[in-house]
Amino acid sequence: MPRVAAVAAALALALMGLATSANADAPAPDEIVHSGNVKHVANLAKQPPFNTTSALGTDLAFQGRYAIAGNYNGFVIYDIAKPSRPKIVSQVSCPGSQNDVSVSGNLLFLSTDSARSDDSCESTGISDSVPTNWQGIKVFDISDKAAPEYVAAVPTKCGSHTHTLVPSKDGKDVLLYVSSYGPSARFANCQPPHDQISIVKVPEANPAAAAVVAEPVLFPDGGNPGPGPVSETSGCHDITVYPSKDIAAGACMGDGILMDISDRLAPRVIERVTDDVNFAFWHSATFNDRGTKVIFTDELGGGGGATCNEEVGPEKGADGIYDINGKGDDRTLEFKSYFKIPRHQTDTENCVAHNGSLIPVKGKDFMVQAWYQGGVSIWEFTNSSKPKEIGFIERGPLPPDQIGGSWSAYYYNGLIYSSDIQKGLDVVDIRDRRTDRAKGVRQFQFNAQTQESLTR
Repeated sequence: MPRVAAVAAALALALMGLATSANADAPAPDEIVHSGNVKHVANLAKQPPFNTTSALGTDLAFQGRYAIAGNYNGFVIYDIAKPSRPKIVSQVSCPGSQNDVSVSGNLLFLSTDSARSDDSCESTGISDSVPTNWQGIKVFDISDKAAPEYVAAVPTKCGSHTHTLVPSKDGKDVLLYVSSYGPSARFANCQPPHDQISIVKVPEANPAAAAVVAEPVLFPDGGNPGPGPVSETSGCHDITVYPSKDIAAGACMGDGILMDISDRLAPRVIERVTDDVNFAFWHSATFNDRGTKVIFTDELGGGGGATCNEEVGPEKGADGIYDINGKGDDRTLEFKSYFKIPRHQTDTENCVAHNGSLIPVKGKDFMVQAWYQGGVSIWEFTNSSKPKEIGFIERGPLPPDQIGGSWSAYYYNGLIYSSDIQKGLDVVDIRDRRTDRAKGVRQFQFNAQTQESLTR
């Protein structure tokens, strides 16, 4: 999802009519429909004070029996020990978009990407032009899940739209690759050029000492210049790492990149691809389990646009599937195909490729993915050139003035968990012989942008 101003612009685009005809076959408002191999296990609606339409539910992280969901107003910790009856353990009010989350041990990390009056959880929104505005990374101690404690705040240039947890090689520190973008000469703490990421080090023994330790420039030539329907690169939106393989994939507005992260504090871009025909905004990345492929997503319309219709077509606002060829610094990314959900949505439903994760089946490539009001899609890309959807679940349209749907859909310990922007937490079961082997895979901790093999 883009920065706050871009959300409003994208939503306006949707309401003006990116296409013009309604889909008469759409489910009724709030009706849940799904394929025969998918079951809706449970929903826990947003609870006060996070139950307003402006309190958008965002990303998910997992630890043991808990799911943690970001929200523009803070974050929520759910007990999912009984997936059919999830419970809220705590809600922490700490406003600041997008409040994407990750977790490591007793620590939780929260991204703030909107100008705030200070770094407290009582801050108010202010202009980016105010020199004292704060945005960046917040650190919480969640050893007591019922009473998280705020322990540190680290300002980062242009804020923190998303962040990626990267374990240090000695195991003593947590590193966060902070992605941010959208500089302006008017912004006090986000000046152009901004062709970098920030790296925050959090000592696990002393998280209050968290600090920025590096600001590597990834695009010394400025990256994709745009303009037009293709985004100009001015930073990254999201990075996914595969630490044991020392590689990372970055989705950076106008560019998709492959990086060597053997030196955690000095990531190096070893391959860069663009798609100025069908990709408008490189949004996120997912490796397959063997680290031989990357799925890049295109967030056409910024998350507020109605792009899953006949007029936009099957190749825009989609996933791009790339094979990784070669070794070391000679690795290249080879485009193979696009994947987009085959179900047309109405012209008021925000819908585009968004956050997802692998379903761990050895020797096969399956993914579960959020598509906002397009719902949750389960699909296979074992054959990179012929991806296909094998299951789905979605709701009928929200009122035209609301942005909503599944922000993130991740597979964790046998089930799919979806953070719905307006509807809260959904639990979904995929019952299909092709993915049943994944049900026995167990994890204690899961951050979708920090990948490791689950099928060895």
